[in-house]
Amino acid sequence: MTALARMEKPIKMAKPQTETKVVALTPRPSKRIDLKDIASSVAKNVVPPVIVLALLLGIWQLLCSAPGASLPPPSQVWTESYDLIAHPFFDFGSQDIGLGWRVLVSLQRVAYGFGLAAIVGVLIGAVIGQSIWVMRGLDPIFQVLRTVPPLAWLPLSLAAFQNSNPSAIFVIFITSIWPVIINTAVGVRNIPQDYRNVAQVLRLNHLEFFWKIMLPSAAPYIFTGLRIGIGLSWLAIVAAEMLTGGVGIGFFIWDAWNSSRLPDIIVALAYIGVTGFFLDKLVSAVGKFITRGAATN
Repeated sequence: MTALARMEKPIKMAKPQTETKVVALTPRPSKRIDLKDIASSVAKNVVPPVIVLALLLGIWQLLCSAPGASLPPPSQVWTESYDLIAHPFFDFGSQDIGLGWRVLVSLQRVAYGFGLAAIVGVLIGAVIGQSIWVMRGLDPIFQVLRTVPPLAWLPLSLAAFQNSNPSAIFVIFITSIWPVIINTAVGVRNIPQDYRNVAQVLRLNHLEFFWKIMLPSAAPYIFTGLRIGIGLSWLAIVAAEMLTGGVGIGFFIWDAWNSSRLPDIIVALAYIGVTGFFLDKLVSAVGKFITRGAATN
């Protein structure tokens, strides 16, 4: 074979050898419960209040244990009102029921009044917040009305409804609606202009703008107003029940005062305070969940 023929002979290319790499999949490490972090969290959030509470009870015991003290010490409250503390849900009929049932009756009224105030307040606040002139015109009126004490509304509500239960619900409603309206209106006014421009580009109607733009943007302000409103609602129902009667926690305090049962009043005050604390935390937790942490603590 000549050299030219050897040059024209096709050259066979060697196939490249591909190496298969075996990747070992490591299992995702499972989340372990860190007992040290849990203990640290408990120590930071639970121990200080317990220590302060123990100190306050000790000071109270020392100040009220002397002969002739006008208020009962904690030991006397525990002895005379043990049934109310240990058995909050006893039921012997009529007015002889535990404080747990009384709190639930009051909470039912708060749910009606505050729920209505939340819905109406958000809607009115959203409408008012759309116009700076309407907001400037109505804000002074709202500021005046929100300073009226809850019990000042009670005579008018009794005259209008002729019934204690709807009157108490109206007092809750009229007391708690103002912070909801004011905070919602401020939140709507603070919606960034870019969001409004996007709504115009997408040609959102009023209902779509309300649900997709307005509510998410103003949610931190709205839940701030709701937290203030739920506190005012709980204050209003206790005050209103003292005059309207029934089986609520407010009437229990008034009845205990007329019967000179000071230990029972102190226990009822503890129930009211704890319930109000949990109501505030509940609204705060819902606000943080909906706004993804944007609502204030």
